[in-house]
Amino acid sequence: MRAEKPLWFFKGQSLEDKAMYAVIRTGGKQYRVAEGAVFQVEKIEGEIGAEISFEEVLMLSDASGYRVGKPCLEGVSVKAVILRQDKAPKVLHFRKEKEGWTRRRGHRQLFSEIKIVSIAA
Repeated sequence: MRAEKPLWFFKGQSLEDKAMYAVIRTGGKQYRVAEGAVFQVEKIEGEIGAEISFEEVLMLSDASGYRVGKPCLEGVSVKAVILRQDKAPKVLHFRKEKEGWTRRRGHRQLFSEIKIVSIAA
């Protein structure tokens, strides 16, 4: 008998809404995704409205249970659509030394907003 999943596992989402989800890797980070989810990842080349596919699926969970890859699962892909290409708000870095020397630098990270269309196992 499989133990019921703890509530913290879904981070405030109901169990019925997120019955099937996957963990993908893109831009050096890992994301837990489900169908219909909208989130921001590091910039992915492509036009707005273009469909993209993530082949690096690390874990898949559905009604039958969990599957974990070593490191990736074979034959599993996640399809998404690019909704927006933009820059994040500016992050400032300010440094001041005792002698009166100062330096101010800024950075705006590029990102893509995507929506998960399907998880194909």
